[in-house]
Amino acid sequence: MSMLTNLDLIRRVPLFAMLTPAQAESLAGAVGKKRFKRGEHIVQQGKQYGSLFIILAGRARVVVTDRRDREVILATMHPGDYVGEMSLIDHEPHSATVEAEVQTDALVLGGADFTRCLLENTSTMTAVMKGLVQRLRAADRKIESLALMNVYGRVANVLLDSALPNAEGVRLIRDKISRQDIAKMVGASREMVSRVMKDFEEQGFIETRDDGSLIVKERRLKQR
Repeated sequence: MSMLTNLDLIRRVPLFAMLTPAQAESLAGAVGKKRFKRGEHIVQQGKQYGSLFIILAGRARVVVTDRRDREVILATMHPGDYVGEMSLIDHEPHSATVEAEVQTDALVLGGADFTRCLLENTSTMTAVMKGLVQRLRAADRKIESLALMNVYGRVANVLLDSALPNAEGVRLIRDKISRQDIAKMVGASREMVSRVMKDFEEQGFIETRDDGSLIVKERRLKQR
């Protein structure tokens, strides 16, 4: 991260892709860089930070916790994703915690500069609006899954959503995903998820490769 200038980093962020050279130069003077260790909070549920955080490298998870400290994993964030815009727009505390899963680098943009960027560039405002709509649709799908599907269907959805095609068109989950994490995503026990994963392996829906990656095959499942 230290080898690149702020301007170089801004030009790599899809959110700022349509900025003019002058706008990008101005924004470069307003952003900072921060590194988060594994397990460190980027933002914390119930608090306000007054900044936009844009993931440059690494990976983070979005987690909500209830009063009994039970966790639900809502999403995983990758380079190019950002967090904090909702709190900056409505001036309310963050509704979820974002925690670094591995060492994660982020650009940090203060609230006033974020607002100025939106007002000066309609393409950035449109990108933020699209991002909010995508999160709302993802939340709707999550609610539908929890309300209408059994554990087999919910786990299958998580696996399909996490898998990406490689050069040969094989859908792979490269990042290791634990049974406990899946359980937190689908609202089930770790034991139940382990049983479901075993059934999926027997059905040929998933296959673990020697390098630890997981092949996910799209096919009709026998739900129990």
